[in-house]
Amino acid sequence: MLQFAKLVLAPVLLWQGAQVRRKALRLPEAAGARVGQSGVGELKLRLLIVGDSSGAGVGATSQEEALAGRLSAALARRLDGRVNWQLIAQTGRTSADALAALQTAEFLPADVLVTALGVNDVVAQVRPPQWLQTLKQIDELVRERAGVRFTLHSAVPPMHAFALLPQPLRWVMGTHALRMNRALSCSLAGQKGRVMQALPAHLHGRDAAQLMAPDGFHPGPAGYRLWADALAERLVREWQDKALD
Repeated sequence: MLQFAKLVLAPVLLWQGAQVRRKALRLPEAAGARVGQSGVGELKLRLLIVGDSSGAGVGATSQEEALAGRLSAALARRLDGRVNWQLIAQTGRTSADALAALQTAEFLPADVLVTALGVNDVVAQVRPPQWLQTLKQIDELVRERAGVRFTLHSAVPPMHAFALLPQPLRWVMGTHALRMNRALSCSLAGQKGRVMQALPAHLHGRDAAQLMAPDGFHPGPAGYRLWADALAERLVREWQDKALD
């Protein structure tokens, strides 16, 4: 159904995609260091974040207000200690781009990997099996080179709710994103070392405008806080369970 619709609607989708790119407000990545620490006292967790523009903090002024800063601070509060973090992210990266960048990156030791990838894979119409394989390769690489023991994949945002995208482009992108998330969820079922976390519903609900950046596509500082809190809650629960294994 989706493939047939894309073929039939191809001229419209291409035109709409070009219009969105032309009119979209382009915001910079959040300023600040890509390595840091949050909290004080005993080292409780070492965090590696790999991502695209949302991982890089587009929509926030500083990394402190973006995903890396918000997530590390949320984890430090919940774990009552210090969290060291490293961010490897760039606007426009697909998962394959992220994997290529990681192959030449310098890693700090890390216990946990968080990925914020998938939107650009949807835009590029990467097939779910290919996306899953790339995420698996990312997971394997950082386990080998950084010592990661647990991976949390942040789900692809519900692109069917992106008001910035016109119809039918929004429906096509949203349907593809849902397929990606379903495939990832199924592939991780039963695994203890890798899980997926959905984005908070408020980020794309009725009051989403208050949480989003001016471009209507990325979270703003309040959105990053909400997203980070959801990830931190899941990470602390999973990490503590893993420590008891």
